[in-house]
Amino acid sequence: MKRILVLILCTYTIGVMGQTRDVEKTSIILGDQIKLFSSTLNEYRIINIWLPETYSDTSSKKFPVIYLLDGSVNEDFIHIVGLVQFGSFPWVNLVPESIVVGISNNDRKKDFTFPSLSKQDIEEFPTAGGSENFIQFIKNELQPFIDRNYKSNNTRTIIGQSFGGLLASEILIKYPETFDNYIIVSPSLWWDNESLLQLKHYPPLSGKSIYIGVGEEGNVMEKTAKHLYSIFETEKLENTEINFEYLSGYDHGDALHLAVYNAFEKIFR
Repeated sequence: MKRILVLILCTYTIGVMGQTRDVEKTSIILGDQIKLFSSTLNEYRIINIWLPETYSDTSSKKFPVIYLLDGSVNEDFIHIVGLVQFGSFPWVNLVPESIVVGISNNDRKKDFTFPSLSKQDIEEFPTAGGSENFIQFIKNELQPFIDRNYKSNNTRTIIGQSFGGLLASEILIKYPETFDNYIIVSPSLWWDNESLLQLKHYPPLSGKSIYIGVGEEGNVMEKTAKHLYSIFETEKLENTEINFEYLSGYDHGDALHLAVYNAFEKIFR
């Protein structure tokens, strides 16, 4: 296990008004980094884990877990952790104190997509089509690992954007029991000629909270996100809440941060 160092600072000597003084500086540690071998994927995966301030090995208190796709340090892990920390301050009270589990990518185009019959998809993304194995890794290896080694409770949230939003949508449709809350942002539902939106049957949902957000991202992205919302708005049960948001002024590159903040507000508050 490695610690995630946000800023590395060394002890050094500076001169102040002609006098020499020693200034001690230390590293800021954000969380833990786990290298976990997956027998399903037959490869090691890097998992970044952030624990809330009141987390303690000596306490019996347990916490919800937020699973973040595109969760490496140089992807979305740091800024989503910042949202969770800020939102869980008592004076903000936006989101409960939560463990954040960021899943780093090896090949996101493979892991986040199911096989496509589209010639264009196949040509542009030759490694695509491995989402089933990746979902099984999450369900059968990663979630049990977190539950065994960390003080997690039974509430699980997934955050996915772009191809990650496609994967989160696939999980919601095929394995809805995997998570309680789904935050789906700018999902790439155009994949495989929008086949995920053309199924004859969709699962009845029970006890779910779903947020779907999309920015100013063009007709196809906006239309398919709205279509996904309409499917579950029609199918939902009384104890399932679904929200759709159009993020005016934001595009595919910058919609995620605001969308997640708004999703926390709608799902948890």
